[in-house]
Amino acid sequence: MTDTDLLPKVPIQHDRRPPTDMVREAEAFAERMARRRSVRDFAGDALPDGVIEAAIRAASTAPSGANVQPWRFVVLTDPARKRRLREAAEAEERAFYDRRASPEWLGAIAGLGTDWRKPFLEIAPAVIVVFEVHQGPHSPKPYYVKESVGIAVGLLISALHHAGLVTLTHTPNPMRFLNEVCERPPEERPYVVMPVGYPAPDAQVPELTRKPLDEVMIRW
Repeated sequence: MTDTDLLPKVPIQHDRRPPTDMVREAEAFAERMARRRSVRDFAGDALPDGVIEAAIRAASTAPSGANVQPWRFVVLTDPARKRRLREAAEAEERAFYDRRASPEWLGAIAGLGTDWRKPFLEIAPAVIVVFEVHQGPHSPKPYYVKESVGIAVGLLISALHHAGLVTLTHTPNPMRFLNEVCERPPEERPYVVMPVGYPAPDAQVPELTRKPLDEVMIRW
């Protein structure tokens, strides 16, 4: 690579804030995110136009290896397609719970009360299926794919929560059926399924605790 191959540079858009404002905003964001929970009981209410698109735009700002941006977000709102998704996912999940899941895994999730039934895939007004985009006829070789897509999904979860919506990260095993349901080519590999919407009026979540800061942060 020569100097002429380098991308042009532009000034960064950054407003330096007073330290007190920085701490206050960081603490407010942490408190807001502390209320985020994975939800399995959804209301069927329609979503405002544009909210999913804005959340995905935010997710797409994630850093990625060599800036390849190896992600695809497929949004399902058609009832018939969501029904196909649920039926295919439940078939895989039933086999997983009955035969493939290890006793250790089943023991680890026992307290959550989950099973092969996934009605939220049909009830939630939208389902976002996230794919990793690998090298193909119309896509370049990506780098650090899982890391890049994982960061994008983290931003998507945050954006949806910030907008007042709830979601769930669902990973049926195996997931290749999603290519057929979503009509995606082989070089796109399913990463996660995220139903999106409002919680049902009677929605409940497990009473979980999160590790305190001194368990997850080390300062030298």
